[in-house]
Amino acid sequence: MLDDTLKTQLAAYLQRVTQPVELVASLDERDASAEMRELLSEIAALSSLITARFDGQDARKPSFSISRAGADMGVRFAAIPMGHEFTSLVLALLQAGGHPPKLEAEVIEQIRTLDGDFTFETYMSLTCHNCPDVVQALNLMAVLNPRIRHVAIDGGLFQDEVEQRQIMAVPMVFLNGQPFGSGRMEVGEILAKIDTGAAARDAARLAKKDVFDVLVVGGGPAGAAAAVYAARKGIRTGIVGERMGGQTLDTLGIENYISVLETQGPKFAAALEAHAKAYGVDLMNGQRATQLDVPAAGAPIAVTLDNGAVLQGRTVILATGARWRNVNVPGEAEYRNKGVAYCPHCDGPLYKGKRTAVIGGGNSGVEAAIDLAGIVEHVTLVEFAPALKADAVLVEKVKSLPNVSVVLNAQTTEIVGDGQKVTGLRYKDRADGREHLVELAGVFVQIGLVPNTEWLKGTLELSKYGEIIVDAKGATSLPGVFAAGDATTVPYKQIIIAAGDGAKAALSAFDHLIRHSTQG
Repeated sequence: MLDDTLKTQLAAYLQRVTQPVELVASLDERDASAEMRELLSEIAALSSLITARFDGQDARKPSFSISRAGADMGVRFAAIPMGHEFTSLVLALLQAGGHPPKLEAEVIEQIRTLDGDFTFETYMSLTCHNCPDVVQALNLMAVLNPRIRHVAIDGGLFQDEVEQRQIMAVPMVFLNGQPFGSGRMEVGEILAKIDTGAAARDAARLAKKDVFDVLVVGGGPAGAAAAVYAARKGIRTGIVGERMGGQTLDTLGIENYISVLETQGPKFAAALEAHAKAYGVDLMNGQRATQLDVPAAGAPIAVTLDNGAVLQGRTVILATGARWRNVNVPGEAEYRNKGVAYCPHCDGPLYKGKRTAVIGGGNSGVEAAIDLAGIVEHVTLVEFAPALKADAVLVEKVKSLPNVSVVLNAQTTEIVGDGQKVTGLRYKDRADGREHLVELAGVFVQIGLVPNTEWLKGTLELSKYGEIIVDAKGATSLPGVFAAGDATTVPYKQIIIAAGDGAKAALSAFDHLIRHSTQG
């Protein structure tokens, strides 16, 4: 099951286990059960503190629990956690075995003192790069609090449950049998939803922050670079944002960041956070900005958050990034996560053997069609323009695939469903006006980005596309307010360009502080 290299690496990690750990498997006659038995046996052989049993009686088979000996920990995998979930398995073993988690003490205490009984079920796929964050967060919570139970379920292994619960996108989380949330979630986001007093405590804590010299709004590459460059000047710097890493968290492979031959989005995002922390940047994660106020000259700029807290900065750098653009046709909102998806890497395996469509003929759309072609029965690639806009090498590749049909000059008019899930896509031929219906089970939307700037309308100057208008130094129409990255008018939305713009905005903010010295 594990090759020699992986066994060596895992054995090294398992040396951090300090307390006995029990693996208890519930198996049936499927081949997957034999694979699970083999995997757990190999893990147990690598550490004298880990034992494996195969007499479990859990109703979901195959599955296995991970628990500290003598404790009641609610960590379970209804999966053979390889691929992206192998790290989730290793972390669960270490945490159950006494290795301290990388969480602030106050967050650990918040988890341990939660009042209530919480049973989480996460449906995931082993190829989903968004799923591990959710699985790892809930596993850790289950290790820390015996009233929290969590099972990570491989949708490909339990197709009957996927069909019964109409799960069309991963990760999909249920709490006590009811839908809880979908998409990437971290510990803070989960706690904010189940701990009713968390928002008020957060607001009170943030309201006590002193004025920042540079306050960065947004934690993607632009925001992280801005914060690092500002902090290196020895000035008080903070980042406030919904999630550190921004859109890179949703990016599977990064191969064009100069000097880094290849990396994965979540790994890159973790490196951004580590770099900012190394310079003492105050990171305020899980926070959404809702209002920007620039008072009279000399007074701090105020940023109001969704929870009501107000942060202040002598300068502010806006790096709020962008998100996937919606196609905005009937059926898209109704069937989101019920056949309408935006991440082929995450959700593609759920459509194995089914017919799908991709809307968008740029690089992301064509890459999605190529990826899906190896999994699904057929892909219809729908492009509005008369020709695909992707790089020539990608166009050549997609046209060579026998189970991909390319439809050009086509306007998507509706995503069709039966009330529960997607059943088809309707498009109009822009040349002759005729409408066509393609029967399928899933539609992947890949038509570019929209800037996260709605909250700034009426406050500073935006382009007709909603982008923050900036000059060559990253300055906006408001004094002391700068902007960088995908939320701005700077062309070519790329990670390396966003990072460079972030650095430039920080240097401009520092120059502004020097030239407009005030007491903050």
